[in-house]
Amino acid sequence: MSSRAHRLGVIFLFIFTVAAFGCASFQPRPMDQVPFKERAQTQQEGKIRVTAAVLSEEESQEIFDVPLYKKGIQPIWLEIENKKKVPLWFLPASVDRDYFSPLEVAFANHFGYSDTANKKMNRYFYERGMGMYIAPGEVRSGFVFSHLDEGTKTFNVEVLSADEDRTFTFFIPVPGLRVDHQEVDFETLYPKGEIVSHDEEGLRKALASLPCCVTSKDGKENGDPLNIVVIGDGKDVYHAFIRAGWDETETIYGASAIKTGISFIFGGRYRYSPVSGLYVYGRPQDIALQKARETIHERNHLRLWLTPMTFEGKSVWIGQISRDIGVRFTTKTIVTHKIDPDVDETRIFLVQDLLYSQGLAKVAHVKGVGAAPIAEPRGNLTGDPYFTDGLRAVMWVSSEPVSLEDFEWVDWEDPVQQLSTAK
Repeated sequence: MSSRAHRLGVIFLFIFTVAAFGCASFQPRPMDQVPFKERAQTQQEGKIRVTAAVLSEEESQEIFDVPLYKKGIQPIWLEIENKKKVPLWFLPASVDRDYFSPLEVAFANHFGYSDTANKKMNRYFYERGMGMYIAPGEVRSGFVFSHLDEGTKTFNVEVLSADEDRTFTFFIPVPGLRVDHQEVDFETLYPKGEIVSHDEEGLRKALASLPCCVTSKDGKENGDPLNIVVIGDGKDVYHAFIRAGWDETETIYGASAIKTGISFIFGGRYRYSPVSGLYVYGRPQDIALQKARETIHERNHLRLWLTPMTFEGKSVWIGQISRDIGVRFTTKTIVTHKIDPDVDETRIFLVQDLLYSQGLAKVAHVKGVGAAPIAEPRGNLTGDPYFTDGLRAVMWVSSEPVSLEDFEWVDWEDPVQQLSTAK
């Protein structure tokens, strides 16, 4: 090919590319044709009403005609009604401290060669931003562009006026993630006649008499220690842990297995990685939660089982928490996570975590695990050693924030004394 023909070919390709991108269109679907408001939640305090909904990946694509989820952006729709006689100011940073501005989101999704479509996109995003000012008697709605969270989205909506400030806290499930606890029918786990209501002394004895550890599926081998107890109804537990930054866990199926494998091989972060089934009451965990770090090889994770017990009208959960600190090869499962052998430290971490996130009302300690000193550790189902003072942390959780001043220590067992005895 001659140099002249080559140049003509390059010019033609350039013109074709410009024309192709120049014809790029921006055609968002009208909002009233996307039924995301059917999942909206509404809260009202005094003369202020706040309604919120979180768009799924598909809804975001339809309403904004660009792949926001793929860029880690999640739109939250808000509607604020001000029945007061003074203006309200909405603080978008209360929703997400590092939120994206509307024009920032538009710019991140601009087409390469379509000035007309990009200007249209800018205007569209700008006009649908929530804004901050709500005049007396006004109802204002719009979007805040937050960082992506799958599973349950938790956020605050804070509004200020000359005479008060109000904070509304939302916990909104986002469609798309197949969460393990959604498959459990908690109402039918136990016949009503099997559920026992305990007083304080009865609860303490009952908790100490529970099995020491999780088991294998056939119940023949003991594994990790059952070192935590949570007292609270499902909503209390759910809100306390989500507020503290714990993520739900996906069920094990094709897509989650692939994501786990990719994260495992390349050391990436997978916030909702499935966890294996461990057994209490002859069944795998009812709820699994985790706090991931930058790599799937390192995380805190816990499992909870609903017990057939109540205390002061609240549900009682038995559970296990451990800290993954790496991976290793094993003859049982080929590759497995290695846990921190100091399981008491991880138990203490959870108490601190819930305390500082204001989700913990009271804490006590009870026997039941059995002490295993560092010189004579026990092993879990994959052969990892662990040592413990033998206690369980009993945590009363709260859906509503509890200040450090209102937190209460319950004087059952002394972990310091148990630790010195175990050593």
